[in-house]
Amino acid sequence: MTDSSPQLEAAQAALAAEHAAVYGYGVVGGRIGADRGAEAREAHAAHLSRRDLMDRAVRDLGGAPVAAAAGYALPFEVTDSAGAVELAVELETRLAGAYADLVLAGEGEVRRDAAAALRETAVRAARWRGHGEPFPGLAEYAEREGER
Repeated sequence: MTDSSPQLEAAQAALAAEHAAVYGYGVVGGRIGADRGAEAREAHAAHLSRRDLMDRAVRDLGGAPVAAAAGYALPFEVTDSAGAVELAVELETRLAGAYADLVLAGEGEVRRDAAAALRETAVRAARWRGHGEPFPGLAEYAEREGER
């Protein structure tokens, strides 16, 4: 595979999204209430593991894994537990999009792993949100569904 293959590009994007999620869950963990602290720690650990799997997948596809940034801009200020929950939903939603793209571009084991990761992010987002959303990772379809 070359560095310009759609599969490798999608894998790099998923890896970059995992780096951002690991960072973001550090913020979530610092602001989340005690009642959901264990959930935040479990999600953080899951993303550390998934990040390492994506790093390996990029290498297996012949690429040099994208490095984590020193810091990430948050989509909004997180000052309390409600904001931390909202950030967790946003992180999982963004990851679902990245993994949906990898499912589309991927083949074989890469596609299977991306589908599993998409399912995991959708479940976590639903738990944080308190309900599921149609078409996780496919914002254009979710928006249309919301118009009905």
